Amino acid sequence: MSTFKLVISSPDGDNFNGDVSMLTVRGSEGDLAILAGHIPFITSVRPCDCKILLEDGTEKKAHIDGGILTVSDKKTTLLSGTFNWKE
Repeated sequence: MSTFKLVISSPDGDNFNGDVSMLTVRGSEGDLAILAGHIPFITSVRPCDCKILLEDGTEKKAHIDGGILTVSDKKTTLLSGTFNWKE
C-alpha cells in the first residue's frame, strides 16, 4: 500500500510526524479516510478518535477535540487543540 507524509500538531507541539498508509477522522460532513494520492482539500474536523495506519500495518488511535485537516500533494496536516494517544 502506498504511503503519504502525515503531521499531527497541537499546542503541545508535533504529536506525530511520519509516513502512513491511511488516516481516518470525522470531518464536518462525516467520516473521512485519507489515502496516498488523495485530492487536495481543507476541512474542519469534529471531536473524534482518529486512526492512523502505519506502513507496517500497525494501527494507532488517538482522541482529538476537533481541528483543521489540510491535504496537499506534499503532505497531510492535522491541527488540533488537544491530542491524546489511546494506548
